[in-house]
Amino acid sequence: MEKFEKLSGIAAPMALVNIDTDMIIPKQFLKTIKRSGLGVNLFDEMRYNDDGSEKPDFVLNKPAYRDAQVLVAGDNFGCGSSREHAPWALADFGIKVVISTSFADIFFNNCFKNGMLPIVMPQEVVDVLMSDAEKGANARMEIDLEKQTVTTSDGEVFNFEVDSFRKHCLLEGLDDIGLTLEKAAAIDTFEASAAQSRPWV
Repeated sequence: MEKFEKLSGIAAPMALVNIDTDMIIPKQFLKTIKRSGLGVNLFDEMRYNDDGSEKPDFVLNKPAYRDAQVLVAGDNFGCGSSREHAPWALADFGIKVVISTSFADIFFNNCFKNGMLPIVMPQEVVDVLMSDAEKGANARMEIDLEKQTVTTSDGEVFNFEVDSFRKHCLLEGLDDIGLTLEKAAAIDTFEASAAQSRPWV
């Protein structure tokens, strides 16, 4: 997993509330267990017409937001089913940060496990960030995980809270496997000792 330290990127505004995981990545695209290749189907039903052509009014189809790395979203983002494909699709598209007033718990946890940073902010702050995102590609938002700050294109700074353990994992690029490998030496020592004391095992 890549380390997440600081990001300066385009933020896309998506003010809809209750965006569920089926809206993020519809069920017909859940056949794969690969984390790559899902970005093209992110928000598929909102993003494409029945003939496969793009809906020009959808935010991520607009030229200013095609390279967005931050999503400023409405309340209760990621609700619905527990599919891990939802953060996979967002990450594959290029989204690294989602900011909202609240997230569904399972989606929230899955973001951290996949190197993404979900940030919970009060409604009045999200409103400011939403307005900033609406300025388009020339307005870049900065997220500093170490300092736990979000800075608007106008230089306004907002602090956010993040669990210290999850912060450590993102800063160091550690997923569940990486955390286990941090203990590799201790595991090897235990295995060697166990092999000597119980050679029949």
